[in-house]
Parts: sequence; structure tokens; C-alpha cells
Amino acid sequence: MKKVLEVKDLSISFETYGADVQAVRGVSFHLHEKETLAIVGESGSGKTVTANSIMRLIPTPPGKYSGGTILFEGEDLTQKSEKQMQNIRGKDISMIFQDPMTSINPTMRIGTQIAEGLIKHQKLSKKQAHMRGIELLKLVGIPNPETRIRQFPHQYSGGMRQRAMIAIALACNPKILIADEPTTALDVTIQAQILELMREIQERTGTAIILITHDLGVVANAADRVAVMYGGKIVETGNVDEIFYNPKHPYTWGLLGSMPKLDSRGKELQAIPGSPPDLADPPTGCPFVTRCPYAMKVCEAHMPEHTHLSKTQQTACWLLDERSPKVEKPESAFVGGVRGHG
Repeated sequence: MKKVLEVKDLSISFETYGADVQAVRGVSFHLHEKETLAIVGESGSGKTVTANSIMRLIPTPPGKYSGGTILFEGEDLTQKSEKQMQNIRGKDISMIFQDPMTSINPTMRIGTQIAEGLIKHQKLSKKQAHMRGIELLKLVGIPNPETRIRQFPHQYSGGMRQRAMIAIALACNPKILIADEPTTALDVTIQAQILELMREIQERTGTAIILITHDLGVVANAADRVAVMYGGKIVETGNVDEIFYNPKHPYTWGLLGSMPKLDSRGKELQAIPGSPPDLADPPTGCPFVTRCPYAMKVCEAHMPEHTHLSKTQQTACWLLDERSPKVEKPESAFVGGVRGHG
């Protein structure tokens, strides 16, 4: 399957008065056509910075592309000018932002905001863009699109604003859709509807999706592959079954163990003790070392290389070294009932 995106050894830092905050540190991943890749991790792990860097939305300064490449269809986006990126944003790569109330302009009608990209990138007339806007609102499941297209964002509910955000992002049939926590502010029922909508649109249009989330429940039902991110690094990647049923990194075990389960009523939720590392002074070794119950001296001194466990699964952990003690995944990390499994 063809790769539409390949990120290689990407590093991004932010200048502050005290020190440079190394938000993304040597991240590499790829995305195939018609595929959904989920990037998961706690707040502060570098997920959103990575997503924004693909669209070149990192303000420079204070942000700085310290190293690496972002190859979109073979061309390095880090070398593009702002004018060149304006021709790519919305047309080839689009983004659904985390909070539609702040990312949609409250002073403009929804139809006007959908039409902007269509007029700029597809050279449609205002009338053609208006008709296409009605089609898009219908596609994302907004009732009475002929009326709704003339309304302002404050006249939409939270779920409808998120649908409108998706319509704006899909207007020019992008090859890549980046969804940054698209269901965070929504209730469970609307969450399910939005995820189902994204699946249907992907089947219909063939768009590749990068899903940024901290919710592994969302990942289980929406993604093909998963990249687990921590401390500005990707510590484990694999397909959904590998990450849920055969995870090898203690941080992935912790994320899975902290998920509420159907049989856990009355029991305390598992939590990962401690806090994420200070990326103004990141650890020289594994970023998870201060919170890992299995940490060894080598973990403090050296960052482990990625061990290839299969064609799709890679894990950066010293426990996989043949000289390390054998540690089994704790039972609390197992998540049943995923993607139709028992």
C-alpha cells in the first residue's frame, strides 16, 4: 500500500526564558492510503505538537523545527514556504481541531467558512460553493442543511459544531485528515456518532486519517495502527490487536490498565504514579524511567533502540534486551471486548 506521509526523526523545540522545551524528540512514523493511524498518550506527550507540525502550524519563533523531515508524497514539507503551505492546507491536508467552538470563527456563517476553501483551492463560484456546502452538511449528518448553512456557530449544538468542523475539513477532498481529539468535549453517544461518521467518510473518499487522542476506547474502534507517545518520543507502535493484546512497553501496560472495564464496578481505577518528564530538561535515557516499576540502571543512562517484534510492531524498551530479566504483562493491562474479540 502506498505511503502518503512519512515523518523521519522529527524534532521540535520551543524557546523559553529558562531553556528550550524539547516537545518532540526524534519521532518517526508513516501513514498509508485509506489508513487510520492513532497517536495516543497523556497530555504533554507531544501528540498535538506533532500533528500541528505536519500542517506547519507551529509558530516560529518560539517554535523551531530542530531536525528531521516530513515527507508528503515525496516532498519535504519542512522546506516549503508559507505561501506553498497555504496551497496544501485544506486542499491536501486538513485538520479537525480539538475544540470547534474556538476553531470555528464565531462571527461568520457556517456556509461562508465551508466556501472559503472551495473558492480558494477549487476555484468554485460563490453559488457553486454554497451548493457544495449543502452537500457537505448533508454528508456529515446535519439536518435541514439548506437552513443550517446560513446559521452562525452559536446556533449549533456541540455535536453539530464538530460535524460542521468535519465538513469544513473535508470540503476539498484532502488526502490526509488530522483529527486532534475530535470527540473530547462530546458525550458518549455523540462520540460514537462522530467516529462512525469518520469511518463512513473514509470508506467513501479514501482519505487517510491521523487520530490524536488519549482515549484508548476511541482507538479500539477507530484505528488500524497505533503509535504510543510519551515524553516527546514514540515508545511503541503496532496494529490495534498487537497494542491491545500483546503490548510490550510498560507505559502501554499502564495506559491499558487505567481504562475502566465492565467488570471493575466497585474497584479503584488503576493509575500510573508520578508525572511526565520535564521536557525543558529531558532525561538522557528512557523518558518513562521515573514512573516505570521495572526500571533498571541502563534505562536512566541510555534510550533503548526500537526492537522489531513483527512487521508492524516496534517497541523501545530495555526489557526486550536478551540480557534483561523477563517481565510479563500484568493482568490489569488486558482489555477484553475490543473490535469484536472476547
